[in-house]
Amino acid sequence: MSIVEMKVPVIGESVTEVTLSEWLKGDGDFVELDEPICEFESDKATLEFPAEASGKLIYVAAEGDDLKIGALVAKIDTSVSEESDDDAPAAPAPAAQPQEQPQQQASASPEKQATYASGTPSPAAAKILREKDIDPTAINGSGRDGRITKEDAQSATKPAAAPPAAATKVTDTSKKTAAPSTGQESFSRSTRTEKMSRMRRTIASRLVSAKNETAMLTTFNEVDLSEVMELRKKVQDKFVAKYGVKLGFMSIFAKACAQVLMEMPDVNAHISDDEKELTYHDFVDISFAVSTPTGLVVPPIHNIESLHFADIEKKLKELAAKARDNKLSIEEMTGGTFTITNGGVFGSMMSTPIINKPQSAILGMHNIIERPIAVNGQVVIRPMMYIALSYDHRVIDGSSSVTFLVKVKELLEDPTLLLMGL
Repeated sequence: MSIVEMKVPVIGESVTEVTLSEWLKGDGDFVELDEPICEFESDKATLEFPAEASGKLIYVAAEGDDLKIGALVAKIDTSVSEESDDDAPAAPAPAAQPQEQPQQQASASPEKQATYASGTPSPAAAKILREKDIDPTAINGSGRDGRITKEDAQSATKPAAAPPAAATKVTDTSKKTAAPSTGQESFSRSTRTEKMSRMRRTIASRLVSAKNETAMLTTFNEVDLSEVMELRKKVQDKFVAKYGVKLGFMSIFAKACAQVLMEMPDVNAHISDDEKELTYHDFVDISFAVSTPTGLVVPPIHNIESLHFADIEKKLKELAAKARDNKLSIEEMTGGTFTITNGGVFGSMMSTPIINKPQSAILGMHNIIERPIAVNGQVVIRPMMYIALSYDHRVIDGSSSVTFLVKVKELLEDPTLLLMGL
């Protein structure tokens, strides 16, 4: 017997532990070289773990286990070929019943073909099925070994609920009638406990760290977005025709922040762990908060100061799609010198965002509401947004934080200054 040990590989410099979130092959299944056998969930992304040899898969770890880098996950017996059968040979069929042999072979065939993947959804498919409230067992997978693919989940429809049986209904009614009245309703008191995902645990740890280990303050301002909305309305059709993507608010806010960050390097800097050094950047990598079923992720877009609005919009669309499907790589989650989060898409009017360490500042966008404001002595209705800047006071002075928001406000209220780089 020749055994290959499968151990948790080095995933990234900051990743020391992963969670075995799902087995993709069954214990005892034959696996091919480079065929994914399981999925790991790190604090940044979900990764497939490919087989390092062909042979019989032998489980060592279980789903939900937390594993250190280098820990043993499984073993592969390379002496077993796909055609071999490790089970004991079946007894020959009795001579008196030869007519039953074909039927027994036919019924045994599908059982031999069934694998652990049969009826198991991929992570992307599982998310879609949860949103549709569809039981995976009601779907026939078209993927390898019967696995339910993303396309299967997208085309699946929820089966109609069976009507309640009349007999059961009558019986239940009679019981209720016979029961003595207590004058009180019956309320559910059930609870359930679920293990937190690695990403959720990491998010919790980092949020507490940011609150406890930084001198965090938040300053606010409000922006009249009349000119930005008029600009989008004026150029949107031509923008889409030329670049194939819409001009959104996020790219405009990102460019405005990048321009001011290049002018104010303190806001774009971060402090060392020992609080003795400051690192400044001559570039702007903005992380964008993206909500996913497993938690909030903040993948960055690099060199925002040098990108066109269309490049930012395309990259945002790409990162959002990957985040929803849990396909962001470690590299795509690494970096960032400043963060933008948009609570307005969920209806938030005002909030105090928490700093994304080791960065020193984060801008919070909120919903756009038409409100009466005074302009040149006249009360007018304008589309207004509150913006918030949370910052680390160890790095950024109060006057700098206020000046940063004022400069961003000026660029947004007069986009020609932004387009001209003024």
